[in-house]
Amino acid sequence: MTDTELILQAARVRELAYAPYSDFKVGAALLCRDGTVYTGCNIENASFGATNCAERTALFKAVSEGQREFEAVAIVGYPEEAPDLETFCFPCGICRQVFAEFCEPDFRILVRAADGTVKTETLDGLLPSAFTLED
Repeated sequence: MTDTELILQAARVRELAYAPYSDFKVGAALLCRDGTVYTGCNIENASFGATNCAERTALFKAVSEGQREFEAVAIVGYPEEAPDLETFCFPCGICRQVFAEFCEPDFRILVRAADGTVKTETLDGLLPSAFTLED
């Protein structure tokens, strides 16, 4: 699967997000080593602590289906009221730590802004010296 195809899947699932509080919809598409893709969107809750990010939704779906090896994640997220902004939605700290539990330091994180601009980072680049099972 190409990076462009993965990003398009994240953009499609973004439309399914439940974000009545922030109006900031996010979609994620997680590429497993075997080529399978799991998608997820953010799901907000009136009790903000119960909100789940798109990235964790995708990862938890994959893990619950037995996947344990991952190549990349594509994330598309931006506010509904300003879809033309060059806004990049990198994973939050909790999502970064959850990725560190299952992914190698060179795991790729692709983020696309509403204007189509794409940035790529590695997990190690976003979370250096991550706390892992080895610690």
